[in-house]
Amino acid sequence: MFEVRDKPEMVERALLVRICADRREEEEDASLLEELGELVSTLGIGVAESLLVFTRSLHKKYLCGTGKAAEVVELARAHECDCIVFDNMFLPSQQRNWEELADMCVIDREEVILDIFSKRAQTREARLQVDLARMQYSLPRLTRMWGHLDREGGGGKGGGGASRGMGEQQIEVDRRLARTRIDQCKRELAEVRKQRDTRRKEREKQSTPCAAIAGYTNAGKSTLLNQISGADIMAKDMLFATLDTTTRAIELPDGQPLLLTDTVGFVRNLPHRLVEAFKATLEESVLADFIIHVLDASSPEIEKFYKTTMEVLEELGAGDKPVITVLNKIDALNDPVKLAGLEVSFPNTISVSAKTGEGMDTLMARCSEMLADRVTTRTYRIPQSRGDIPGLLHRDAKVLSTEYEGNDMLLTAIVPAAIAGKIAEFCVDA
Repeated sequence: MFEVRDKPEMVERALLVRICADRREEEEDASLLEELGELVSTLGIGVAESLLVFTRSLHKKYLCGTGKAAEVVELARAHECDCIVFDNMFLPSQQRNWEELADMCVIDREEVILDIFSKRAQTREARLQVDLARMQYSLPRLTRMWGHLDREGGGGKGGGGASRGMGEQQIEVDRRLARTRIDQCKRELAEVRKQRDTRRKEREKQSTPCAAIAGYTNAGKSTLLNQISGADIMAKDMLFATLDTTTRAIELPDGQPLLLTDTVGFVRNLPHRLVEAFKATLEESVLADFIIHVLDASSPEIEKFYKTTMEVLEELGAGDKPVITVLNKIDALNDPVKLAGLEVSFPNTISVSAKTGEGMDTLMARCSEMLADRVTTRTYRIPQSRGDIPGLLHRDAKVLSTEYEGNDMLLTAIVPAAIAGKIAEFCVDA
């Protein structure tokens, strides 16, 4: 059976490298390399050293020249590393060239992210998405994995060599098994999407509005959902702590229900195949009524993180959704001047601390404003003969007060537009 090599399981100490062709982007490259260090640490791999390698132009074989490549390998050996992790994304041939030169494990940014995803995925859907992305990544990289094996014998009868075919190489068997697994993952994901569509249609029948919490990884999205809804989603100070979407129902200040969905965080240079593989999860952002975009106010890279998230949302087709921008972690900022500057740079934002709860009331009020056209407060005079109307209002609206006048019931409620028309004849203040 074909299996993907889980390289990081064999790795204890790594050299981190980013190959750059433009010194004017050195600050950005250093930031990306630092982020790679956080990603690698998330896998439990020790980092010996981080290195920026500058080259005049990107080469086909190693991305850098052979001399620079030899220097990188020598540095890795000097630190007694058992792996070189590149922040660049390699072609399969480039990865093989580096492994042959270094005689050690070599992985790129995409493989690091894939391995984090495979460790964190919990639900069936997330595991399927990870399997699909890993298989698609590994399929073109099988060429040298089985180079030590000879061809299998052909199956012809008799002893004559001419009657025997060449047989299949192990790599051909594994490629076929990998393609079969890819097709199987796609079929199972299609079934999962059908189930999600069924659940979503049920929500739509109830006219329950939805909001997706999106943002850069480790911005505090899960902590925010926990604070608002009282959920107990894992929320840790690490990249990609959340891979599975979680939806919780809350009640807004105006009594309207709202479904809040926590989504997987984004990173810069997110591999395109991961965007494709996780579309079933990320499409919650596309189908939501509005998006709560969470930013880490304490991060020096906040503007780049904002840009990255908006680019991914645009790629997913959610670029035109109404957005509430939230500056989170103001408790860790401790700089009123900087916070004021951020509020100017990102207009119409809400400053909150998901950890302490500061600003949550303002955020909830803004969510109510986003859905103001969906509800209205009305008073109804309901005769005793229509006992079904109070039941409908208690089930699908928020009843504020109930009084009795003669044989009629006077009932004031916050009513969704979906049922307001059905009971308009009983309204006394329209």
